[in-house]
Amino acid sequence: MAEMVFKRRDYISWDEYFMGVAYLSGLRSKDPNTPVGACIVSEDNKILSMGYNGFPKGCSDDEFPWAREGDDMLEKKYAYVTHSELNAILNYRGGSLDGAKVYVSLFPCNECAKAIIQAGIRTVVYDSDKYANTPSTIASKRMFDAAGVRYYQYQHTGRKVELEL
Repeated sequence: MAEMVFKRRDYISWDEYFMGVAYLSGLRSKDPNTPVGACIVSEDNKILSMGYNGFPKGCSDDEFPWAREGDDMLEKKYAYVTHSELNAILNYRGGSLDGAKVYVSLFPCNECAKAIIQAGIRTVVYDSDKYANTPSTIASKRMFDAAGVRYYQYQHTGRKVELEL
């Protein structure tokens, strides 16, 4: 008589998988303070695009500033860095993102929120909301609420995933 074999029961959930991909994408970022990654998925759980925060193509990350502080806006990263969510949207080559979901390691700023809404993304799953009380994040949530974009914080499972490459 053949032995009964059952499927694994300790596999990761879709949220764990896609948030993991977002974090893995963020590891490509060269930002010394806040590396962020994003992963856009379809309604049927297919990865559509990924992105991380960094400078636009052709703009050397050795020549442009990474500073967060200072009086001169032209010497701070904020004038130059493209955020992970926008990079993921711009990296997508498959047509419409209507109904998609974006997983992102940091809650989107107001500029990324505009792009998310305009792209037709309907759900945002975020991990950190460390800037929750800033005008940018408050504006993002206000726009998401008005546009009917659902957002929720990723719930950590305590599962440890380790890669050795």
